[in-house]
Amino acid sequence: MAECGRVDSNTSHTMDKSITLPPDEIFRNLENAKRFAIDIVRSFDHTAKAAGDKLYEISMQEEVTARLHFIKFENAYIETCLDFIKDHLVNTETKVIKATVDKEDEMTCLIKGCNFVLRNIPHEAFVYAKHADSEFRFQTTNPDIFPYLLVNIGSGVSIVKVESEDKFERIGGSSIGGGTFWGLGALLTKTKRFDELLQLASKGQHASVDMLVKDIYGGSYGYLGLTGDLIASSFGKSATADKEFSKEDMAKSLLHMISNDIGQLACLYAKLHNLSRVYFGGFFIRGHPVTMHTITYSINFFTKGEVQALFLRHEGYLGAIGAFLKGAEEDNPNQYSWGENYAGSSGLMSVSPDMNPMQRARSGTFDMLEMDRLERQLVNLPLLQDPSSYIPDTVDLTEDAPAREYWLYCFEEALDGVVKRAVASQPDMPEAALRAEKFRQKYRHKLQTLRQQPFAYGSLTVRSLLDTREHLKSIKCVVLLLCSFLEFYKRPWLVDSYDQWLERLKGPPHKCALFFVDNSGLLSRGTEVVLASNSGPALNDVTNGELQILTERIAAMDPVIEAGLREDRLLLVQSGSSSPCLDLSRLDKVLAMVVRERQTDLVIIEGMGRAIHTNYYAMLSCESLKMAVIKNSWLADRLGGKLFSVVFKYEVPVGKPNKDCGAFSPC
Repeated sequence: MAECGRVDSNTSHTMDKSITLPPDEIFRNLENAKRFAIDIVRSFDHTAKAAGDKLYEISMQEEVTARLHFIKFENAYIETCLDFIKDHLVNTETKVIKATVDKEDEMTCLIKGCNFVLRNIPHEAFVYAKHADSEFRFQTTNPDIFPYLLVNIGSGVSIVKVESEDKFERIGGSSIGGGTFWGLGALLTKTKRFDELLQLASKGQHASVDMLVKDIYGGSYGYLGLTGDLIASSFGKSATADKEFSKEDMAKSLLHMISNDIGQLACLYAKLHNLSRVYFGGFFIRGHPVTMHTITYSINFFTKGEVQALFLRHEGYLGAIGAFLKGAEEDNPNQYSWGENYAGSSGLMSVSPDMNPMQRARSGTFDMLEMDRLERQLVNLPLLQDPSSYIPDTVDLTEDAPAREYWLYCFEEALDGVVKRAVASQPDMPEAALRAEKFRQKYRHKLQTLRQQPFAYGSLTVRSLLDTREHLKSIKCVVLLLCSFLEFYKRPWLVDSYDQWLERLKGPPHKCALFFVDNSGLLSRGTEVVLASNSGPALNDVTNGELQILTERIAAMDPVIEAGLREDRLLLVQSGSSSPCLDLSRLDKVLAMVVRERQTDLVIIEGMGRAIHTNYYAMLSCESLKMAVIKNSWLADRLGGKLFSVVFKYEVPVGKPNKDCGAFSPC
């Protein structure tokens, strides 16, 4: 594969070099780009003039966001890519073009890219299980990514031990790799296209070509622990059978032969260097199910399940990402956190010949990845009991088919209403209707894609559906909503720890409370309060900038709030999030520092998005309150309640003394 920023000249073809390039909007404001593969995107907040006695006035402001654009395509279309670079990027003063040319440079870029995606993209790595209910089992992001083994399968195989950001070593390899599969496959089947060869393999039956253990022994060889279906000799039957073999069967046998060989080699090096994390990448993988299954089977067989084969959602972009990082070292891109922009990313297996055959037209295919630079570095909440096992989302829609179908239907049904409200919020903007319609089309297309490929962006959750919608929005409507609902609902509630909480309030005050909502009544007890609000807008959630203005206005009327601000007992801090949900593993680094310095011993999470769709099962090392009103009838029924059921969940970590009763027990 060739990538933007990465040129591989090892492949030559005489076929037509035409390719359908992405629409212009993919390269919006290309003239502002400092480097090839990074685009400075400009967006505007278009708002009407404030009228009357408004809470505050929003002025038009310009936001500049660093965004990485990557496009992946076959080497056959490299000439068109070079023409594009020449037309748009050459002979300009601000452009820097970085490509991986020599082998040493290529390997450095590959490792830098791999480290980058493992650190910055949640659910980047996954285990493939062909016969499981959910084929893709995504791994949680672990800040400690080292050491690991990277098996890069290109023309040949390179096996690299990675010990730190800058320390890695090629410890082995093989000449039998993707080029071998492609070359022998072309000789056997007369098929010249790599994807077509993989497609043939997906339809083949290797047992008609391979000699199995049962072909030799009549069944299993129990003494050696060999099952009857195990391959004893690749292509073994072709030497004696007096018949023609199909292209599909030969391609499948060839794929098994090479994958098993690579798998065994990887296992030997993993054991030799005592490494348990083994990632597979390179153009040979391509997210193809048959390839991933054969490698997974091989790893499981040779290690007896002790080592898992891990694959990467964006393995095809590693070299290009690394090339960008290497060329932008003076800007220190690793000082920032980055996030995948679902609106401009194609998703896992989007170009697999089995999943989307129409995309494999002769006119050419591209696959895309967009990543936004987040202005603040994101880290784990220090109060998580076990960050490595923390999973923010309550339900994995990738595995729960009924829930997946409901929520996809729910978001699609709500789409017209979202568009209508967005247009109505900006009556003075003539282009609002056009932009809203473009958003409607894009989001509906994304939902349709997720019905077919729920694993496209990692584990599908309500949070990811909301985030996708926010990424696609070109119009945002911000509404401030300050209200308390609990006293209006008859008890007992669906989850009701209210009495235990009231008892706790009779005890000593908490030292510091972290509140992921808009307001707090704990200041009067002497508890320091940290209000964590969104860094960016999402739905009707208040942002940190809005909360600053709002709190100042309230302080002018409320002496408790005024005293809290003046005495530094009430702090307003950005959460680092721009989502209606809450991922406690990706919070603003400043917020994490405040939590430590203030010795926070209470965390309050409020709302369906933050306390139900996410963090319902989150285990913290301090007391916590999770509160929400269930405003969705399907979800309420799922949880065993009714519409507008109340969840009031007060938790004390096991082994932590309950201050109001002096006992070591959860409330």
